[in-house]
Amino acid sequence: MATHKQAGIFLAVVALAAWGTAQAESNKGSKFELRDVFEIEYASDPQISPDGGTVVYVRNSMDIMSDGTRSRLWIIRSDGSLHRPLTSGPGNYRSPRWSPDGKRLIYIGSQDDSSQIHLRWMDTGQTAQLTRLAEGSPGGISWSPDGNWIAFSMFVRESGKPFVQMPSKPQGANWADPPTVIEKLQYRADGDGYLEDGYSHLFLVPAGGGTARQLTSGPYNHGGSVSWSPDSRSIIFSANRHTDWEYEPNNSEVYELSVADGALKALTSRKGPDSSPRISPDGKTIAYLGFDDRYQGFQTTLLYLMDRDGGNPRVLSGSLDRSVSQPVWKADGQGLFFSYSDKGNGKIGYVTLDGNVRTLTGNVGGTSLGRPYSSGSYSVASDGRIAFTETRPDHPADVAVAGPARAGSRRITTLNQDLFGHKELAKVEEIWYESSYDQRQIQGWIAYPPGFDPAKKYPLILEIHGGPFADYGDRFAAEIQLYAAAGYVTLYTNPRGSTSYGEEFANLIHHNYPSQDYDDLMSGVDAVIARGFVDEDNLFVTGGSGGGVLSSWIVGHTGRIRAAVVAKPVINWYSFVLTADAYSFFAKYWFSDFPWNDPQQYLKRSPLSYVGNVTTPTMLLTGEVDYRTPMSESEQFYQALKLRKIDTALVRIPGASHSIARRPSQLIAKVAHILKWFERYRQ
Repeated sequence: MATHKQAGIFLAVVALAAWGTAQAESNKGSKFELRDVFEIEYASDPQISPDGGTVVYVRNSMDIMSDGTRSRLWIIRSDGSLHRPLTSGPGNYRSPRWSPDGKRLIYIGSQDDSSQIHLRWMDTGQTAQLTRLAEGSPGGISWSPDGNWIAFSMFVRESGKPFVQMPSKPQGANWADPPTVIEKLQYRADGDGYLEDGYSHLFLVPAGGGTARQLTSGPYNHGGSVSWSPDSRSIIFSANRHTDWEYEPNNSEVYELSVADGALKALTSRKGPDSSPRISPDGKTIAYLGFDDRYQGFQTTLLYLMDRDGGNPRVLSGSLDRSVSQPVWKADGQGLFFSYSDKGNGKIGYVTLDGNVRTLTGNVGGTSLGRPYSSGSYSVASDGRIAFTETRPDHPADVAVAGPARAGSRRITTLNQDLFGHKELAKVEEIWYESSYDQRQIQGWIAYPPGFDPAKKYPLILEIHGGPFADYGDRFAAEIQLYAAAGYVTLYTNPRGSTSYGEEFANLIHHNYPSQDYDDLMSGVDAVIARGFVDEDNLFVTGGSGGGVLSSWIVGHTGRIRAAVVAKPVINWYSFVLTADAYSFFAKYWFSDFPWNDPQQYLKRSPLSYVGNVTTPTMLLTGEVDYRTPMSESEQFYQALKLRKIDTALVRIPGASHSIARRPSQLIAKVAHILKWFERYRQ
């Protein structure tokens, strides 16, 4: 029998629960808002245990105080039970990797600008820091099959002699900083700024902790993932160790390195990238990725096999006209798992040793929050069960499991149920339509505003992906959701040049970009207008990077657009290939000659050439330290439009690289500026 006090507490709890239910119902239908970006969580790097029973993954959340992403390790049973944190406290944690016997877990912890490798004993929960790295950040951590060693890569700084010897300054004198002398080909990189002198090398550390030993040397970069031989005596990896590696950035090879004495042997020699090597369980065969380089804008990455000594190379995935990645051997060595994107949807496939390909599951992705790009990862247990990041338009990456005993897959986390459970998100619908140029079928997606009424007329935003060799898909995208929440029908498509439709489709823009991709995009706009719910007087366009190129191209070729926001564009190809960070790549793969030898091809493909046609109010939006599409590109278009007295604005994002929406507040600011510009000109 309850006391009066207990009864009172019980009634209060019931009343509170009833109020909470009513409140949730009253909030149902509320829209996704700018500030909600800080509430998004997503999973990444799910690692399934060798026995398939448990998954450890990185749980990413937004920190509104530091305006960044916090990452923690969480653990969950493969059936969705016992979901709990594995790490806590300050710092960020990433790259969980199970030991071969499943009894230990290594991971990288970062705190106070220091990243170290840590070890956890899964039976007791005890942890230890294995490394004491003074500088540099470890990556690509990998267990040896015997469980005794851990390989990793790390950048090693090099200090050279000063170019000149300055006279000594008097004690206490305040002289200017000395000049910086640059002589290397690649001297800056987007997101990293001006590069320090040094190279990435492979290291080895005992699984019980100790001093890390450097395995590679020389003026070459050795990074990425490695594969151990079954006897733990050799490491297979990929690197570009050619003397002209700076000028031929794609020409990497597969190498075998002896752990005992550091002896190095090249196993491949063809012209082109050979990467992601994976040695078979019996140690007799190596799988790897690559292609014969033809200097095309896009080339399909194939899965190859070769004998352990590098002999008998052969294509394994030739029946699949899609680029593959992340190869993983099946435990019995009878085939390999791999990931790929098909028609805008991430897939995990499996190929037998005789080349028979089948799809195991889809909807892989969700770690690209802002826009619906392909992304995501997976891992495989000894019994064939797969853990992967799953996404749909209504949620970013959650952990899902697919297994040999279960058809399809099962999502085992719902990280954003607390955020999206009481909100009405945009409904996203797939659309196929014909291009007006050649009647090719083009795929796209329409995001409808919450509460959409087909009897009404809505403004339309055309949002264009970058790359240009990339793809959008039926994935979560915060920016698309925010445009829809603001009342816009939003169209995003995969025009020619997009990946996931085969090599021929992607290379329709080889040495021909921009071109008929413009027709593909505008045909998509017309296809949505034909449905009867779009206000033709309120058409808007935006896009970033390659999408910025096409946005600026569109306003130079049609007056139908009410207003445009051109984000981080290329405006002048001549200046771009001589100022972008990867200039040794762009001039060789995207054009047939250097700009001074054939300026006309650069000019005719530059949006700047058509600035005299622009009547559309156009905003430029770019990061101030963008070294991929430098600020000078946006400034050229802005100043040209100003000279023509066209309404324009230049938005400079302080501290931002090409990833202008990397921090949560930057994503919010990007969307807010775009919507404000469109609101100004919306009728």
